[in-house]
Formats: sequence, C-alpha cells, structure tokens
Amino acid sequence: MAKLFSDREIRAIAVFLPLAGLLIIALMLVRPAADPEAARRAEAEMEEALPADSVVMSHFDPNTASLDDLRRLGLTKHEAVSLLKYRAAGKVFRIPEDLTLCYGISDSLYRRLEPWVRIGRKYAIAPEKYRTGRILPEPLAPGPFRIDTVSARYLRAIGALSKRQAEAFIRWRDLSGIYDMEDLRECYVVSDSVAAALKPYVIFPERKARPIEQPVELNTADSATLRSVVGIGPRTVVAIMHYRERLGGFVRAEQLAEVPGVRERNYEKILKQIYCDSCKIRKIDINFASPKVLGKHPYIAPQALRKLLKARQLKGGWSTAGELVEQNILTREEAARLAPYLQFGSDSGPADE
Repeated sequence: MAKLFSDREIRAIAVFLPLAGLLIIALMLVRPAADPEAARRAEAEMEEALPADSVVMSHFDPNTASLDDLRRLGLTKHEAVSLLKYRAAGKVFRIPEDLTLCYGISDSLYRRLEPWVRIGRKYAIAPEKYRTGRILPEPLAPGPFRIDTVSARYLRAIGALSKRQAEAFIRWRDLSGIYDMEDLRECYVVSDSVAAALKPYVIFPERKARPIEQPVELNTADSATLRSVVGIGPRTVVAIMHYRERLGGFVRAEQLAEVPGVRERNYEKILKQIYCDSCKIRKIDINFASPKVLGKHPYIAPQALRKLLKARQLKGGWSTAGELVEQNILTREEAARLAPYLQFGSDSGPADE
C-alpha cells in the first residue's frame, strides 16, 4: 500500500506541529485578559453628563462649537463627540433642525438645545454646490434689499439660490408679484429654510387693497383678477379655480373657506373684496348626469354616489331634493348643501361629461 506522505514530509510535519503549538501558547500569554469592569467604566465615562449645576446654557453655533463648549451645554462625551465627528465628515448645519440629522442627538436633546442655536452668517444661507469642480467664493453677506427689484445675480451672490433657481424666482416674481412672506414662500424654488434666512433682509413693496366698492365676482373672475385680491397668492388662485370647476361655481362667498390653501388669517380679509352671483353656477341634472359628472362634485361623497346610482336605476329619477333625504341617500345637511346645484327637469337631457 502506498504511503500518504513521504519520509521527508513526515519529518517536516513533526517539526512544524510543536513550533505551531509553542506560538499559540505565546500569543495567549501575551494577550491581555478581557476586563469587563474596565469596559463598563469606559462606557460610563463616555455617557457621563456634567452635574446639573455645572451646565451653562448659552448661544452656540454647532458649526464652530468645541468639545468643551458642547460639554458645558450638558452634552455627554458620546453626544459631543458624535456631533464633532458628523462635522468632521464635511457636514454643515444650515438651520437648527439640521442637528436632528446627527445620529448622536436625540429628539429630546434637540428640543433642549434648539432655543440656543445661532447659525453663523457664513453657514446660514447655503452657497452653491461644487458642480464645476472648482471652489466657489464664499457668499456675500446679505443686506436689506427690495424683493421687487432684486436681481438674480444678487440672490446668487448671497448664496440664497442657484443660478437656475434665481432665474426661475425672477420670472415668478415678475409674473405674480411678491408682497409679503406668504407670497415669498409660495414660490416653488424658495425652501422654508431659505425664506427664514432671507426674512430679516427682505423689503416688500406696498400693495394697495382693492376698494371695497369694486369687489370681485368669484364665479367669473379670471386668474389675474383673483390675484389682485389682497390675501390670494398664486397657488391659492389655482386652488380656487380648480375647486370652482369641480363645484360648478360658488353660491355664497363663505364657501371660499372650503378651498385648500385659503388660510384663516386671510379669510376675513378676502371676504371683504369678493361677492358671488349665484346665477352663474352650473347645475347638474341628477336624473340624467353620468356617474363621472356626479362623482366629480365635492358635495357628493362616494357612499352617497353609490346609493344614488343604485336608486336611480330602480326608481328612474326624482323631482325634489327632499326625496333624496326620504330615501336615505343624502342626509338633510348634505341635501341642503347640494340642492342649489341640482335640477330635476327631464327636458334638459343628459349632462355633458
């Protein structure tokens, strides 16, 4: 039977095995024994917070605060080191809320620190990104400026907007006008953080309110006319026209409160500048209108629509809104709201889709 190993290989193995055993024993002797107590002490030291009477709350910039500054604010060593590591990775705190992005800062700690955060001017408004591969100059320190005359170049220079954003902002402003902070935030290229950073420097033009003796008729007004009403911004104009189309027109000016985007603080101001001509509304023949037309109306809920279509298929139609209540298709409140938009004449033919 042939040998598995030659004599030479057997001699080599006989020499190697004792040497390997000696090496393993030496490594075990040199390696220090694990000390669980020392590990617990190190962990406790990292989590140790300063005594309450040693904490001094003061304004600080998370972009420049040192380890000692953070410790004096009551952060543990672990929390302070986490913030410094986050910053060392190239992250910049532009607004106080950016602190929540740091994995070592809990929500409760952020709520305690937030009143004391003061972002330096160098960091408060972000400069343009490094898109071209070259380092861009630091942003110009912003000063008071008129929003109706400011140039795209200036908005870029202070680092508020990129080139494309600044150009889009100027087009938006010239088309819609900007008269207050609400209008400024309406612009889709202006984030909340940028709007907040610009707020101390923006000077808005005056806008004279439309005389009350010349109110706007809500059902026939075009977008430009609606935009002239003080309190109605560009987005609100779109929302009003979309809701007016679904509704078929406004019976009462108070229905404007149903439009998404009409805020309570502007509602009373808007009411003084508008009125409604209820003769301008578009009615639905409930006996002939298609399910698509009925389903678009905001006052007809899906459940009521299903009941209505099923009953119409069996009954054939109605002559009054009261019949819809009697048959439990609509509640009295729903019928009262919907009644101005209904007609029951069979001679009108099917409603257009």
